[in-house]
Amino acid sequence: MPSGIRMRDGRRLAFEEWGDPGGTPVVLLHGTPGCRHGVVPQEVIAARPGVRFIAYDRAGYGDSDRGPGRRVAQAARDVATLADALGLGRFAVLGRSGGAPHALACAALLPTRVRRVAAMASLAPPTTEGLNWFEGMAASNVDEYTRALTDPVDFADRLASRAAAVRADPAQLLASIRDGLTDSDRRIIATPAVSDMLLRNYRESLRTSAYGWIDDNLALLSHWGFDPARITRPVLLWHGALDTFSPVGHFEWLARQIPRARPVLDPDGGHFAALEALPDVLDWLCATPRTDG
Repeated sequence: MPSGIRMRDGRRLAFEEWGDPGGTPVVLLHGTPGCRHGVVPQEVIAARPGVRFIAYDRAGYGDSDRGPGRRVAQAARDVATLADALGLGRFAVLGRSGGAPHALACAALLPTRVRRVAAMASLAPPTTEGLNWFEGMAASNVDEYTRALTDPVDFADRLASRAAAVRADPAQLLASIRDGLTDSDRRIIATPAVSDMLLRNYRESLRTSAYGWIDDNLALLSHWGFDPARITRPVLLWHGALDTFSPVGHFEWLARQIPRARPVLDPDGGHFAALEALPDVLDWLCATPRTDG
């Protein structure tokens, strides 16, 4: 069983730690759907002996209680409370896929606590000037997000049915998004270490309900509760140019908006190429140049 803390509103937040208890703390924010097991493969963790990895289940996923109506910005409050409970001073944050906007929330709203942030394969906010939000996006994602915007009750019912199917066979989730997978994505997720991590991640994330998945999508499609342009911390934006779940236009928009963004674009990468980029991204996160402030 994971450890847990009680939030001010009474919710339980489940988390786990790996690595060096005295190492550089890095808080990991999982994708959508996801849980504490689905951010960094164990082999990458084992290769970073000087890092203290901390991951938690966002509200409604795994062993964390639901937080109905949550915004993306809530991640900053949850991370701050978790950091206080663990006695952390300053720390780095890494978010991948659906976790990346939540990592940006930490950069925006916790400027005195967060050293650096890596946002990998991030979506942009839904109401943005100069961005066609759905352009280049896989049909499966367009359908899901459009349904959430136009008929949220039907959207929730359908996602609950999908979650039940994924609980029975987690591989069904990867099959359902096959229209958006590149050849490199298929190669990466076929790797035993990655495949095992993803299947465990999907099963655990939806083990109790579909609420985390439902609430994540609704939060990503609503006002995030912060302005990326007001982020003052160093942010590494990593993206695959061939990504159809978070199209490259989202990356380009964020790179223009975030003042201290360091954009890194893999010209041949898809969505899951972020997993192969993790070692270099973690090296950047754990570095301590004077310019970090």
